[in-house]
Amino acid sequence: MQKKLSFSSNLVIGVMLFALFFGAGNLIFPAQLGQDSGMNLLPAVIGFLITGVGLPFLGILAMGFSGSRNLQELASRIHPVYAVVFTSLLYLTIGPFFAAPRTGAVAFDIGISPFISEGSMKMALVIFTFLFFALTLWLCLNPSKIVDRVGKILSPGIIILLLALLVMVVMKPMGAIQSPEEAYASGAFVKGFMEGYNTMDALASLVFGIIVINVIRSMGITERNGILAATAKTGAVATAFLALLYVGIAYLGATSTEAFGLSESGGQILSQASEYYFGTFGLIMLAVVIILACLTTSIGLIVACGEYFHTIFPRIGYKTFVTIFTAFCFIISNFGLSNIITYSIPVLMFLYPLAVVLMLLTFLSPLFNHSRLVYVAATAVAFLIGIIDGLKTLCSSLGMEYFGWMKPIVSFYEKVLPFYSDGLGWVLPVFGVILITGFIARILNYSTAEA
Repeated sequence: MQKKLSFSSNLVIGVMLFALFFGAGNLIFPAQLGQDSGMNLLPAVIGFLITGVGLPFLGILAMGFSGSRNLQELASRIHPVYAVVFTSLLYLTIGPFFAAPRTGAVAFDIGISPFISEGSMKMALVIFTFLFFALTLWLCLNPSKIVDRVGKILSPGIIILLLALLVMVVMKPMGAIQSPEEAYASGAFVKGFMEGYNTMDALASLVFGIIVINVIRSMGITERNGILAATAKTGAVATAFLALLYVGIAYLGATSTEAFGLSESGGQILSQASEYYFGTFGLIMLAVVIILACLTTSIGLIVACGEYFHTIFPRIGYKTFVTIFTAFCFIISNFGLSNIITYSIPVLMFLYPLAVVLMLLTFLSPLFNHSRLVYVAATAVAFLIGIIDGLKTLCSSLGMEYFGWMKPIVSFYEKVLPFYSDGLGWVLPVFGVILITGFIARILNYSTAEA
């Protein structure tokens, strides 16, 4: 008889997975979305939940369904070289390029900036992020049970603190929901959908999925169907918590505009709301919890990146990688939260289609005999559209014109690709290519090793 995990085991692993997902971006983006979307909150939140909750759940399931030992092994179904490049870029994105520096910036934005005068803000950011990442480095180089213990205390602590705040928001809203900002005045669903990219959880799910699967295996679940079932249950627990908090924080943001006006970031919205309901005590409690939560997230991301790149370049020590990545995080974090977000969006516009296509192909793979032809063709289409989307977004964010060679390509895409203006031009072409190449693979009986 196939062994199953108990309800309590599924719950414990699900909360652990929630703690892995729940980082800096999970707080700031729904709050900002709520404030900006205003009366168009509902469609914006639904779009956000699809990419911020649905895609991470899909990623967790994909890793369980694939039977792969890690992301690189799964991506090698396309090509071994592609697997290394894609996996490396994904680790760098959720690590030292964007997500890890963002932990320091968010910790400062929510925890420290409310107590600092405007004139001292830049110097305070430098001092705080230096101490933050120095502590990160020390704990990464000297593994300690303190990180696990703090993490176990923080996960329920964050949930309880935020739920208390959200209950107050529902019982006594700060103000009436206002009209939406221009970006959300029309197409709020699509705007929310794209905002969900910023959490980076769909990318992280391809890494976290393996951690969850290893825990499930350690509990005696070894059969593929059992692993997939347990992964689905624990993933459902984690994403349900995420969805609940996203909806609540977005509603908090939407009701805050009348009281505080438009804020520069979601971090400021949460700080203002905490002070509004609980005074200075609430502000201090939020600061402590968020700083510690961001610290444990930062440590986890840096350790994961250090371990992965040490396996790729074994001659370079783990400690060397961790030191380099932490120093890089300190530098990037001092560009400020808004700049980190601005420069991360073009990379996410490029990476997300590749990641989602890999997830979809994982589930569809048995239908086309796991043929490499389908993997390569679908990924190539996503790449050709995604790279232009990324460059286009970069140009827009920098306020510059498109590169000369890009203009005819963008014009062509705008004319022939449905939903291209919404950032989803890759969807229908990818499905079309999967259908065509999948049919060819079935007819010609191509296998995994054949392209």
